[in-house]
Amino acid sequence: MTTSEPEVEKLPRERPKRRLPRPSEILPLVKFRPPRFDARERRLAHAHTIEDLRTLARRRTPRSVFDYVDGAAEQEISIGRARRAFEDIEFHPRVLRDVSRVDASADVLGARTALPLVLAPTGFTRMMHHEGEIAVARAAARAGIPYALSTMGTTDLESVRACAPTARQWFQLYLWKDREASEALIERAAKAGYEALVLTVDTPVGGARMRDIRNGLTIPPTLTLRTLAGMAMRPAWWLNILTTEPLRFASLSSFDGTVAELAGRMFDPSVTVEDLRWLRERWPGKLVVKGVQSIEDARTLVDHGVEAIVLSNHGGRQLDRAPTPLELLPRVVDAVGHDCEILIDTGVRTGADLLAARALGASAAMVGRPYLYGLMAAGEQGVDRAIEIFGTEYARTMRLLGVASTDELSAQHASLRRTMGERL
Repeated sequence: MTTSEPEVEKLPRERPKRRLPRPSEILPLVKFRPPRFDARERRLAHAHTIEDLRTLARRRTPRSVFDYVDGAAEQEISIGRARRAFEDIEFHPRVLRDVSRVDASADVLGARTALPLVLAPTGFTRMMHHEGEIAVARAAARAGIPYALSTMGTTDLESVRACAPTARQWFQLYLWKDREASEALIERAAKAGYEALVLTVDTPVGGARMRDIRNGLTIPPTLTLRTLAGMAMRPAWWLNILTTEPLRFASLSSFDGTVAELAGRMFDPSVTVEDLRWLRERWPGKLVVKGVQSIEDARTLVDHGVEAIVLSNHGGRQLDRAPTPLELLPRVVDAVGHDCEILIDTGVRTGADLLAARALGASAAMVGRPYLYGLMAAGEQGVDRAIEIFGTEYARTMRLLGVASTDELSAQHASLRRTMGERL
């Protein structure tokens, strides 16, 4: 015996009545944006994330230049792992907190900065855009954050210092095989008033950056049939390069060759911890060591009295499959966090990444690629935009976490969902 389904009353289908809209209903919907006559402003109006700036940068620069910034060593495994580590962060928000006003500032290397963000040292910056290091230094000064000038910079350190004399500027150093040349640079940086010296230690030799090798990248770019053909694709970049001050390494008297050849000339595989003592005798300011990738090395550096270390695998551009800085951070903080400041780089692309690094114990994060994308996209205004994106995302993430001040952040607000060991 079966039971019959109850009958459902079928209602007639009614269609909405249509009518002509009234002008008073349409006019409030009509919004005309004023035209933007500045080409850079028009481009940046559509850049809402660092990834948007990356897309713009790719369109504005020759492939070899973009790949130099965007690429990493060998199979580019390290940079991929670094990004995944930040993606694996889990935030732990608290609700019913007053976040109507938030304070994003932080103490970094003994002074207050507007964000726990440092613009990292990058080489060949005028190759990315003819405004180069001067544009980056000015943008950092306006934003109230530190900028570290590279030994491989294309503007001399005195000019960079003079363009923003009250800003926080650091000088990054490779200890060259020619120690007298290194000592001369140290003396110039001290005389110019740089706040800190950042010694990079993960470069006994240059990494195998396959994109650069395949592209045949030279400094300055050479005019081959390939590059001449590329001029038609990126005429504005070439016009700016050819009609402004010739590209040169401000720290070298002259150089004409590939990036790999330059690395072979500058990097010294004989550098040891003993060289820190030599450096300490000559540098009167604060000393930061960049390229630390183990707890043991962190302890050694603390024993030698450095003010800060940077957990870094050089943006994945040196040893591929090197430790991922974010995964190493909590353990290094536990080991030496009370004895020196710890900064981090590699893989930081958003304000949320920046906040995660701070919550896990870093005093600040260094970024290179993000602001270079902005520089390539729109010069100085593009660097401004990159910093603005970080600040906006950072403050928004603070509010969503229920945190009103950077100083409140701790490991209770963020955690790594997976560690490298758990993945393996």
